[in-house]
Amino acid sequence: MVLKRGGLVAFPTETVYGLGADASNPAAVAGIYRVKGRPERHPVIVHIGDAGQLERWAREIPESARKLAARFWPGPLTLVLKRAVGTGDYLTGGQDTIGLRAPAHPVALELLRKFGGGVAAPSANKFGRISPTSARHVREDLGHEVDMILDGGPCGIGIESTIVDLSRDRPVLLRPGYVGVSEIAAVLGSAPEPADWDAPRAPGTQESHYAPRSPLRLIAAARWEDNLAGVSLQRAVLSFRARPAGEYALWMTADADPGVFARDLYSNLRVLDACGCDEIWVEEPPARTEWVAVLDRLRRARSV
Repeated sequence: MVLKRGGLVAFPTETVYGLGADASNPAAVAGIYRVKGRPERHPVIVHIGDAGQLERWAREIPESARKLAARFWPGPLTLVLKRAVGTGDYLTGGQDTIGLRAPAHPVALELLRKFGGGVAAPSANKFGRISPTSARHVREDLGHEVDMILDGGPCGIGIESTIVDLSRDRPVLLRPGYVGVSEIAAVLGSAPEPADWDAPRAPGTQESHYAPRSPLRLIAAARWEDNLAGVSLQRAVLSFRARPAGEYALWMTADADPGVFARDLYSNLRVLDACGCDEIWVEEPPARTEWVAVLDRLRRARSV
């Protein structure tokens, strides 16, 4: 098996495609960092088959973690816990915490079952760029740098997991995702707090991330018409509106359903980025609870 030989396997999850390596093999995990161009201080998430493997990777596991795992695993929720004794810095970016999740994709779960251990797996793309939601995206980004790509079709959710820190005295939201704050609060009895300066570093929370190569502008709906007028740039557009008259490199009409918008976001950004435009313009979604995770990704992807 490729993983047992220390190789890299790209595989589908319900969120995005991951670039996997044996989490117990420092040399294999180093391959992830090398292929992605990922800074060493950025931790990776370890994927496990179920909550029964928590003790292998974490210590002092609070009851809140077990409740969330029972409710949302397998699923798009990552729990940050105190790392187990013997868990190396090569997984945690030198921190005393580790991110764990059980993915809800049949191919990922079968891979984990056959492998029998934890699989370290950030997104299967170059660091800081648009995440992959299909096997084709992985091939475009990483080519022959990966030993095997498992094609499980397009990802059903399309944006990365929610990350909750449970390593301290209170739950803290490190990254929004498909599992919302209200759903977490329903399990724990209170909502997780916003991240503070003492929060652990977590994947995908850099100020600039998920970015296309073309400059991306995120434009508020109230200022859309004013920005659209009188610009000579070759624009590629993702908007909730129908295409008006004018010259555009590409115009894509966005779906008004936040789940569909999220599922298609990275694929749409890749299409826009490949059309030869000067800039990508995205109409900002509504500032409502159901759009929080999408807005987080778009704000990190913008360049101006």
